[in-house]
Amino acid sequence: MASIYTHRDSNIYKTWLLIAVFLALFVGVGYILSISLNTPIIFIVAIVLSLVMSFGSYWWSDSLVLKMTRAKPLQKEEHPEIYNIVENLCITAGLPMPKLYILHESAPNAFATGRNPNHAVIAVTTGLLERLDKTELEGVLAHELAHIGNRDILISTVVVVLAGTIVYVTDFLFHGLLFGAFDDDDGIGLPQIAIGIAALVIAALFATIIKLAISRKREYLADASGALLTRYPEGLASALEKIASDPNKLSVANDATAHLYFENPFKGDRKDKKISFMAKLFMTHPPVEDRIKALRGTQSEQDTPQ
Repeated sequence: MASIYTHRDSNIYKTWLLIAVFLALFVGVGYILSISLNTPIIFIVAIVLSLVMSFGSYWWSDSLVLKMTRAKPLQKEEHPEIYNIVENLCITAGLPMPKLYILHESAPNAFATGRNPNHAVIAVTTGLLERLDKTELEGVLAHELAHIGNRDILISTVVVVLAGTIVYVTDFLFHGLLFGAFDDDDGIGLPQIAIGIAALVIAALFATIIKLAISRKREYLADASGALLTRYPEGLASALEKIASDPNKLSVANDATAHLYFENPFKGDRKDKKISFMAKLFMTHPPVEDRIKALRGTQSEQDTPQ
């Protein structure tokens, strides 16, 4: 079974590879646009912006995520039980204690962010604290600690900035091409504009698919690692059932941060519906049923929680 230390070095390598891919994608689209629209400045801006965003995504993406989600520091005197659970799990996992934050949201959910275990954050919603019992809460927190131990938090947080930048910039340029570039003063015609629009659409689609694929793969690993950490997979499976059945949506969730959360923050109605291959391709998380099935098929070393 995968442990909390499994693939750590691989994830660090993949993080830098991912940054390189996004750099190449961003600069490549800039080059295509600069050639097709006969505007060299676009290529220069693409290079500068890609370098700035790559550097910023490593150092400041966690702060950006906390601001985007409006998370606030969780005070120990107000929620000592959370601190006790996390401290015990950190001792078991051999990880430093992360900073704890809270989102004042009724929807039960959580996420982890940060660039490494020494600069990690776990954020939980008030709905999570109210809805889950201790073993379920331990399962969720162990899952988030697994993301920290597996170095998922860096790659997932970096993706927020890089994928978001590509999507927002391509959207801006797309509208600019549609509404502001249909003049032939500079020799720009419909074929060049069509090439530019195609490049933008492909870039945005590619960035989105990469982000979602990374998220789904890491959720399965974090589930397995979290179950191993608590030695009680049923706690995590039960938490998934409660969270998935809760009808509330996170008001602070958006497309850029959705993949960070423990479970899909948008809560689409999936009851009794078969999920198609294309639908799965654009899901931020694996189907809950698949995650629960995997957890309940796991052979834990103990039959009861510690």
